[in-house]
Amino acid sequence: MKKLVPPFSKETAAAKVQAAEDAWNSKDPVKVSLAYALDSQWRNRNLFFTGRRAIVDFLSNKWDKEQHYKLRKHLWAFTDDRISVRFEYEWQHTVTGQWYRTHGNEHWQFNAEGLMQVRDMSANDIRISSSQRKF
Repeated sequence: MKKLVPPFSKETAAAKVQAAEDAWNSKDPVKVSLAYALDSQWRNRNLFFTGRRAIVDFLSNKWDKEQHYKLRKHLWAFTDDRISVRFEYEWQHTVTGQWYRTHGNEHWQFNAEGLMQVRDMSANDIRISSSQRKF
């Protein structure tokens, strides 16, 4: 497979999005963190943090409360070193048992090695019943 580094084409941007979806669906925080630069800067909703250790901590906490997590990402737009995606995922809260579908957007910027340098994410959670699940 061709190395997924900037500048992106439609093919490599779509492959980068699919690789991200696959990694996140593994629910392995360390594996996911390897796609990010050591000093990657994140905004996730109202949280701001920097670095792989913080990414692993964030994802570990996330997946401790979000059971049965299943994600879909879709390429929205791209430039030479940036990709924007829209996404939705479903999950069940470990404490309440309530199901949710989360809808959102991410904007990514990559360094020359193809590691994500910046991740900016906005999302909304919608309560759903188990029968409303799509994934």
